[in-house]
Amino acid sequence: MGQDSPQDTNTLAKEKITRRTLLATAAAGLGTVMVRGEAKAAAETATVAPGDERRLVSDLGERSPYEKPRRLVGNVLPSSASKTPLQDLDGIITPADLHYERHHTGVPSIDPDKYTLRVEGLVDRPMTFSLNDLKKLPKTTAIRYMECGNNGIPGFAGMKPELTPQQIDGMVSTSEWTGTTLAELWNLVGPKNDVTWFYVEGHDGEWTGSIPMSDRWDDSLIAWGQNGEAIRPEQGYPARLLLKGHPGGPNIKWISRIELKGGPIPEQTVKDFSSVFGAKSLITYPVYPNVLEKPGNVAVSGLAWSGRGKIARVEISADGGKTWDDAELQAPVLAYCQTRFRYDWQWNGKDALLLSRATDETGNVQITLEEARTARETNKEIRHYYNNIRAWAVAADGVVTFG
Repeated sequence: MGQDSPQDTNTLAKEKITRRTLLATAAAGLGTVMVRGEAKAAAETATVAPGDERRLVSDLGERSPYEKPRRLVGNVLPSSASKTPLQDLDGIITPADLHYERHHTGVPSIDPDKYTLRVEGLVDRPMTFSLNDLKKLPKTTAIRYMECGNNGIPGFAGMKPELTPQQIDGMVSTSEWTGTTLAELWNLVGPKNDVTWFYVEGHDGEWTGSIPMSDRWDDSLIAWGQNGEAIRPEQGYPARLLLKGHPGGPNIKWISRIELKGGPIPEQTVKDFSSVFGAKSLITYPVYPNVLEKPGNVAVSGLAWSGRGKIARVEISADGGKTWDDAELQAPVLAYCQTRFRYDWQWNGKDALLLSRATDETGNVQITLEEARTARETNKEIRHYYNNIRAWAVAADGVVTFG
């Protein structure tokens, strides 16, 4: 007799299994002392409880039907974004299908067998790499966050009480990335002594980036892997640039060319992209639309991150910033990565204003909303970086709102 075809096997795998099937399979396959007739009789007399149907193995896993996290999609246009449901996630790794998106001309379809990355300019050896060429280089895996430079605008201007963490700061996500380092590429092409910037292009229309040369980027990646699989198309498949702690803009997706130069192109990018993010935190519980049922212990939790390194401290205030107390940082605490925090707050059933304030290992402290607005009024060239402290109002009836 011939073997079942893959199609037959997959069809069988998708069928639901009942308690009757389970009993029969157990008797036949686990070396029980039942004889075949006894097993058949037991299976025929077994009843199937409502909701006890079961699926068999499959060729691709899926979430429980009871879990339905979704990105929040803005305008469905070539230049658009979607946001990660921060309040619905645990741990620090964002599932790849929930990683935020920001595109300027839509998501291209790129054949990995035809993909190339050209590295040229002020180098001794201009080179063109296929995806397989890149994968043959020494690999590095790192857990790092990515954040859009415009993330957090709803927490800075136009604030509304009925906003969720996803709506406020959902354009930030953390993944495990795999690729080869820029240091490996530089060793191969040989940058000349007068190189000060590198210019990056990808398949996202005219969206490009200029980045100052620095040993800070030596362990930054040309990444092709995300959370143990190939990068998703919306994250830059088949390869993208990943700069640690840098705003999302110059982390060019679908990267196609790097040119090493003696200056930035255009000069505007010096202002836009030569800085790194400061310390930032966000409470993800309790938040809108949560309602606290009664006074007592409330496990306040959230996320903190910084483009300057590790988070060293997160403080919580329940009185609008008059007093502060340290939250517990939950392992792992990694550089250029989101960190979970927790604080046991004894709510007395009265009105309260919850704040979180992060400090990173360089001593950078998350700024207040007033400080952020003053900085922008003083320096009109400031763009991006909406990392001011967020506030959540808890009313006496337990209703939680933003601001």
